[in-house]
Amino acid sequence: MKNRVIVVTGASSGIGEAVAVMAASRGASVTLIARRDDALKQVAARCGAQSMAVAADMTDRAAVRRAVAAVIGRFGHIDVWINNAGQGITRLPSELTGDDIDTMMNVNVKTALYGMQEVLPHFKERNAGHIINVSSMLGRIPYALHRSAYNGAKHFLNALTANFRTEFASSHPGIRFSLISPGMVATPFGVNAHHGGADSRTLPDTQSAEAVAEVILSAISRGRDDVYTRSGSRERVLEYYGSLGENP
Repeated sequence: MKNRVIVVTGASSGIGEAVAVMAASRGASVTLIARRDDALKQVAARCGAQSMAVAADMTDRAAVRRAVAAVIGRFGHIDVWINNAGQGITRLPSELTGDDIDTMMNVNVKTALYGMQEVLPHFKERNAGHIINVSSMLGRIPYALHRSAYNGAKHFLNALTANFRTEFASSHPGIRFSLISPGMVATPFGVNAHHGGADSRTLPDTQSAEAVAEVILSAISRGRDDVYTRSGSRERVLEYYGSLGENP
């Protein structure tokens, strides 16, 4: 991580906070982006002098563009952009409203889309850069009914990541697109879900935010494209899809 310039969205708590603090401790210059300015500054203080807090709403494309310019203005360039902003939902699929769908698309898909589109001109100029999109196991297996529209949003994010990777594979091979798929993580994710929900930190068999952060930093160092954060996850996905559908 030494001397790399890393941007982390959704950095005021949870996985984003853990990634920012861990990357900074290993020598990276870190920019933290989130809406909550006070919480963001507290995390930035833990990251040291080579960090910067940028309060911005990632659902606002103009704000994302300004954030990109601010990072380049401070550090000269960007090496890694981590799209981690997101929000869950607690609502069964039969109860979903149009507002529920719009909220999940705005927070989980458009934030990543705007991040990718706004940083890509800089990466294309350099033919170098790494975009990391933090998805979820629910983007592979939609088994949590109460997360319904969140499941769909993360499936959309997975597809976008794959499509961006294919689009730039030939023209700009120095740009990487990685997807990270955690399971349940002990963060405030549940209580912060649209319509509220159970505190993920109280649920059994959760993974720590620090463990997920370690996997993300490993994906940066090793250039890995598609990574699950827990052992056995890939096998679960293959088993799930292997059981679906029939030949005509």
